[in-house]
Amino acid sequence: MSSLQRELPFIETCGLSRQYRVGPAEIHALRDVNLRVEKGQFVAVLGVSGSGKSTLLHMLGGLDTPDEGEIWVEQQDLTALNRSQRTVYRRSTVGFIFQSYYLIASLTALENVALALTFQGVYGGERRRRAVESLERVGLGHRAAHRPTELSGGEQQRVAIARAIVHGPRLLLADEPTGNLDRATAAEVVALLRQIHDQLGTTVVMVTHDEEMAARVADRVLRLRDGRLEPEGNRGP
Repeated sequence: MSSLQRELPFIETCGLSRQYRVGPAEIHALRDVNLRVEKGQFVAVLGVSGSGKSTLLHMLGGLDTPDEGEIWVEQQDLTALNRSQRTVYRRSTVGFIFQSYYLIASLTALENVALALTFQGVYGGERRRRAVESLERVGLGHRAAHRPTELSGGEQQRVAIARAIVHGPRLLLADEPTGNLDRATAAEVVALLRQIHDQLGTTVVMVTHDEEMAARVADRVLRLRDGRLEPEGNRGP
């Protein structure tokens, strides 16, 4: 049994489908998506707006549930979890990075990162130590006392990354993490994500529309078109 478990992928989706109703229209966000991601891989998912990238990420993160299909992460069936169990899964396993930074304006960078540990039951000196360590990992130890309005966009995203990794997640999900950044700053941020992946061995799934950036940092590049996952190696038009 143990040898069988070792062969299973870190992430596996089977026949994953999700649709929404917007007024009279029915939107098929995902259609029969079958995906395998091995532990420790850095996977980029490419697609235009509306292709289903964010929906897929939300499914993997336990933020949404499919209409059909299964989602397995570390041999755990997410579709079998209730709401409170999915909350525990997110807190214990997943780190999220979004296009918008979602930092609390009244808190310093250090306080924003430390706040994430409150949900882990970590307080006092240990919480501060971990938050400082996480900020230093993203190169912002010297900006710990600054509030978001005193930071550049790239620095704010680095704080958001520090917050996402402070609890040591085994899965890091990044949803267009450079969407609000200029080209040079975006390159620095994705290089940082790759560095974190290499240093910590974290499995990373990043969705983006930037093919050049994806090819530069990811081990695998996948493509979603109209909710369907294309065969690997198919570059399309």
